[in-house]
Amino acid sequence: MAIVVVGGHTRNIGKTSVVAGLIAALPELRWTAIKITQFGHGVCSANGEPCDCETADHTIAVSEERERTSGTDSSRYLAAGAIRSFWVRTRQGQLAEAMPRVRQLLFSAQANEGNVIVESNSVLRFLQPDLSLSVLDPAVSDFKESAKRYLDRTDAVIVPAGAVFDAGWDGVSAKVLATRRRFEFQAPEYCSEILVQLVREKMTAEIATTNK
Repeated sequence: MAIVVVGGHTRNIGKTSVVAGLIAALPELRWTAIKITQFGHGVCSANGEPCDCETADHTIAVSEERERTSGTDSSRYLAAGAIRSFWVRTRQGQLAEAMPRVRQLLFSAQANEGNVIVESNSVLRFLQPDLSLSVLDPAVSDFKESAKRYLDRTDAVIVPAGAVFDAGWDGVSAKVLATRRRFEFQAPEYCSEILVQLVREKMTAEIATTNK
């Protein structure tokens, strides 16, 4: 089994599109796809809706997506060809509590001779993936702390065609960005052939090593 993590600096910049694109381009890898969401105070991890509950049974929720057309990000994974798709929700800062459940999903994928792709930044605190990708758009100023924290763990960045990085992101290392391999996209196509080839090579090499 090999693991790819796809993160990004904020919402709505194409992370899910990258995940779905890689799944569709590499169906032979038999993907299990996992989306991890950390909700802030006042939002229930069971369903992502506003609430004022603080009970223990609402701090973690893991659900398997079974519909390809429900409109959720996890349904997009299935529509792209994932074997299984899951949505993991936790309260902000409590991902550690969900990791035993996440690791069970990893073991299940391994037992079924599949591979795993995870949409998350913070999971890099707990996993050492075979490939870590980060979607960045310098036209969007917001930069999540979790994305800053793990940017140095990123193997490559995926950016809009012609993107130029300047000093617009406080606390973001320009040196780190300059030393990372860069792949460009033009929406709605987020996965270039060279990006797909990188993922194919990394995953194939890891699988071969694991099977020795």
